[in-house]
Amino acid sequence: MSYSTVILASWGLFMLVWAVGAFNVKRDIAGGAQWRYVAFRLVGVVLVVFAVTRILTGAARYTKAGAVLGTGLFTPPLALGWGGAALTVLGVLFAIWARVHLGRNWSSVPSAKEGHELVTSGPYRFVRHPIYTGVILATFGAALSGSVFGIGIFLIAAVVTSRRISIEERIMCDLFPDTYPAYQARTKKLIPFVW
Repeated sequence: MSYSTVILASWGLFMLVWAVGAFNVKRDIAGGAQWRYVAFRLVGVVLVVFAVTRILTGAARYTKAGAVLGTGLFTPPLALGWGGAALTVLGVLFAIWARVHLGRNWSSVPSAKEGHELVTSGPYRFVRHPIYTGVILATFGAALSGSVFGIGIFLIAAVVTSRRISIEERIMCDLFPDTYPAYQARTKKLIPFVW
């Protein structure tokens, strides 16, 4: 087993949890799924499926897409590759913990839910956006592999999460004007005790 296999398996687990969890969420009352986010997620799922297929079928059966995902911009030292795999696993597990703890309040895009609740326990007591914390950590770990796939998802995650956080913060302040500002004051945005 290689560190690339661990990274891709972690992302496969992430996609599975997200796909299954999406069926049991509260109805959106404002915001909601927009075509660009649906399309973006679909592209992400396709990339992960190609990457996992590449690993499972071996070099003799690469597709052009699978070969692109395996192309490296640099080859990290073995310790860095395994360190990246460890960060990916930790990030994915932290994001899954946050997703499960958020329960039916989760949404694929920033939105207000029917019966929306402010969750401040579990991983949400450490940071306001623990799913994004986990995703950024996991994508950073994947980027340390030197692969086009890893570096690409890290850059995409950094851009997408920064935009989504500002939207989600506005929605939460509107939904919970008395409690969310106090939660913001006592809990960091993405990095516990730092930022």
